[in-house]
Amino acid sequence: MASHRRSRPSAARGAGIRTPVLATAALTSVALLSQTAGAAPSEDGRPSLEEVEKKVDDLYRQAESSTEKYDAAKERTGKQRKRVDTMLDDVAERTDRLNRAREELGSFAAAQYRTGTEVPQTATFLLADDPQDYFDQSQLMNRLTSRQKDAVDDYVTQQSATMKKRQEAARSLETLTETQDDLRTAKATVQSKLASARQLLSKLTAEEKARLAQIEKKKQEEADRKAAELAKQQAAAARQEASSPSAGSSSSSSSSSSASSPSSDSAYATKAAKAIAFARAQIGKPYVWGATGPGSYDCSGLSQAAWKAAGVSLPRTTYDQVNAGTTVPLADAQPGDLVFFYDDISHVGIYIGNGMMIHAPKPGAYVREESIYYGGESIIHSVVRPA
Repeated sequence: MASHRRSRPSAARGAGIRTPVLATAALTSVALLSQTAGAAPSEDGRPSLEEVEKKVDDLYRQAESSTEKYDAAKERTGKQRKRVDTMLDDVAERTDRLNRAREELGSFAAAQYRTGTEVPQTATFLLADDPQDYFDQSQLMNRLTSRQKDAVDDYVTQQSATMKKRQEAARSLETLTETQDDLRTAKATVQSKLASARQLLSKLTAEEKARLAQIEKKKQEEADRKAAELAKQQAAAARQEASSPSAGSSSSSSSSSSASSPSSDSAYATKAAKAIAFARAQIGKPYVWGATGPGSYDCSGLSQAAWKAAGVSLPRTTYDQVNAGTTVPLADAQPGDLVFFYDDISHVGIYIGNGMMIHAPKPGAYVREESIYYGGESIIHSVVRPA
């Protein structure tokens, strides 16, 4: 998926933190990629609590990344299957026409047999591997009637077209098979990572889970603090812009405001409000990898469905959604914008203002409102305005 990656905008960086609802949900937060960083093992040789947390975080991160690959493969499979079905229908129709043309030629051969004329040439034609080569090397066409020539021309044309369509269908079937293999691989990877994470979590004691809950609570408080700080900065910038006499013409820190008119901002705000209202109505529904609603969602499934409710069509995966709009600095983020995370762009949330977003966080969690700094400032990749 490297071709879809973008360099991280310097303004799109902020510190962030995860928000725990339950201790186990805290463990499954989308977080650091490193599996080795952290505290040293405990004295009894068991991994430290921090090591377990980071390992679980990494497994769930990998599961979510594989989910996006699964979504992409699933979408390709659906499109390719439709294409193959259409091509196979076309081949079947062409085969019927070819058979009818062959039957017509066969009737000529029968007539020639009854009259005792030209049987060898016509029979040889019908049995030839390549009728066109046969005609190129014979004088049969000179001895056929106009109607027979038309029938032969039609047969050769139908045979050539049918062979080409069969070859195209075969290639499409091969491509479909490869995509189905990708789909199975991505699905197996997701299941494997989730199983490994559950196994690690099952080994934690109640006391360890309680300690983690306290750690995550502090992280949540820090994430909320960072969100509030961003909200203050954005509010101050908005007040300064509104009070500036030349606000309408001068350049400002907001690339979006300088590139759009008040009417376009208003139109965007209207659509964004619909997208956010839809997303907010999904709060509490479970994250299910590969899901697009209405009972459950993965992260890109939620953003796609929310903006669809606003009349805007988004691609299925985060890798494509990140290119489906205008990139803006984080400081200029407006409600409705999509916030993407991680270098591999494997997660997305819908910005709702004040440093907060609505997203489907990860396997084992539920759609919820959360600080955009839920996993650390460094994981914010970019902000995109989709409409």
